[in-house]
Amino acid sequence: MNEQEKAEVNLSTEEKFKEAARIVFTKKGYAATKTRDIAEQAGLNLALLNYYFRSKEKLFEIIMIEKVQQLFAFISPALNDTNTSLEEKIDWVAVNYIEMLTKNPDLPIFVLSEIRTNPERFAKIIQLNTFVLKSHFVKQLAERKPGINPVQLFLNFLGMLIFPFIAKPVFHSTSAMSDDMFNQLLEDRKTLVPKWMKLMLE
Repeated sequence: MNEQEKAEVNLSTEEKFKEAARIVFTKKGYAATKTRDIAEQAGLNLALLNYYFRSKEKLFEIIMIEKVQQLFAFISPALNDTNTSLEEKIDWVAVNYIEMLTKNPDLPIFVLSEIRTNPERFAKIIQLNTFVLKSHFVKQLAERKPGINPVQLFLNFLGMLIFPFIAKPVFHSTSAMSDDMFNQLLEDRKTLVPKWMKLMLE
């Protein structure tokens, strides 16, 4: 086996462990997950997991950074685009954020679980001050509604986009809403959330 083939095998093994970790951490949370659970999910030897990642904490940190980047850094370029209006940002973020979360419905619950378990680690990863408080989007909100803390408006916006995915398990457990009905609700929110947000800014 040449060096390139070895690298491909290593990458494949690492990705199998990471994919297994995503599944197990999302299902059980960090505290309840054992490295053996991840190895079993991946169908690989526990010693291999320890060889590649050294510890559960190291693997979790890698997965957590990926998840946070998906949930928050995904919209960073749009929030900091100085060439788009506030309304254009709102429209773009609403549509694309809902579409991204539809493809990753467990993402909000995973991240919220980490916020509750280890807020300091989460704060370090997300870099709240740089990402949110100093974004061009927040500056535009402050200029539009100078009498309101722009973070209030930003939190309302994100809450309207993220909360339906947090509430989805409740709808499913009570059979209150079918998948088709829930998907239609999300589709409607691509239009409704921007409307509601713009009404707050009038």
